[in-house]
Amino acid sequence: MSGLMNEIDQLIQEFPPGVREHVRRAWNKMPDAARGRLIKALRELPEDLSRWRELIRLALSHVRVVTGDKRRVALVGPANVGKSTLYNQLVRNAEDRAEVSAVPGTTRVSQAADAGLFAVVDTPGADAVGAVGEAEKEQAFAAARGADFLVIVFDAIQGIKRAEQELFRELQALAQPHVVVLNKVDLVAGAGERDRVVAAAARNLGLAPEAVVACVAKDGKRVERVLLAVAKAEPEIVAALGAALPDFRMMLAWSVTKKAAATAAAIALAPLPILDVFPLLAVQTSLVLGIARIYGQRITLGRARELLVTFGLGFLGRTLFQELSKLGGPPGWLLAAAIASSTTVVMGRAASVWFERGQRAKASELRAESRSLAKRMLQSLKRLGRRRPPREAVQREVEAALPEAPPIS
Repeated sequence: MSGLMNEIDQLIQEFPPGVREHVRRAWNKMPDAARGRLIKALRELPEDLSRWRELIRLALSHVRVVTGDKRRVALVGPANVGKSTLYNQLVRNAEDRAEVSAVPGTTRVSQAADAGLFAVVDTPGADAVGAVGEAEKEQAFAAARGADFLVIVFDAIQGIKRAEQELFRELQALAQPHVVVLNKVDLVAGAGERDRVVAAAARNLGLAPEAVVACVAKDGKRVERVLLAVAKAEPEIVAALGAALPDFRMMLAWSVTKKAAATAAAIALAPLPILDVFPLLAVQTSLVLGIARIYGQRITLGRARELLVTFGLGFLGRTLFQELSKLGGPPGWLLAAAIASSTTVVMGRAASVWFERGQRAKASELRAESRSLAKRMLQSLKRLGRRRPPREAVQREVEAALPEAPPIS
């Protein structure tokens, strides 16, 4: 018995310190039959646990959605780029709104307001010069250091010159999770020209174009893309965003679902007998728990498992594997990735609708949707070839195959 406990303790130590206690509690509550299957799978692993480490790494971001408690966002960047305007789109109470004008340096001190369950901090321009400018820059950086997440805002018209590059490098040096927003893209004429401006800004910052979020804070256009970028970059703040901003819950839930589907596909590549069931179940359980948190619902781990059983997608996955394997003999890894990602998407969608509208999807509808999506995903993944690709390639392909916005149901 002590040898078994040593094995379990060794596995639990593979998780980060903040997650270990959650894993230990889950193990202690696990039924004997489930423990037995897990122990059997564990004993088939190599002693160094290297393959477990990889699967755990893949699943961790979804655990962070459930356990994370980050909730302070700072808006930082040069003067007069629209930080205060974006701030005003996020705060809940009119009396908390920041003064906005075309005069550079209108915001002289940092101010914070409740945006629901997360706090958003507006900061002075971090690029001013002189004694006053240096004091304002220090205020902005103090707010940035005290935040859980940074939204770094630049101006599409001003562009990214040497001063903006230096400021970005200084903010990057804080090692805080962040996204880059290019505001005022409405002032750039023509969609093609806007794309070129975004690409140039990204290039000057040393980023890929998709890493820069184009935004029009003045009228709220594309502000939801800023929130999606925050959710993607920092899972621990997703629940706070959803609780604070009800209008964006379905979109945030879809963002989490897409990421979980990509992770599920990557896990399905693991050539470990039986074992993929466990980390895959962990991702799908975390997905349901995470969506519940986005909607401000408090459900237990046991209740999340009940929902998974109710959806019946685990058994469906095995049935789909047998069914789709007859379609021209695609490789096993491809089938497994298509089915794991598709059933995860359907599970996330069903949970979102449940929490959003109180509507329970019919099992027959879920089965039909899973079959249809699995076939489409199979076609998308075939582009990767017949040889087993790197996990990152599978994740990228799955996310690209799914729409940016949640399907209307």
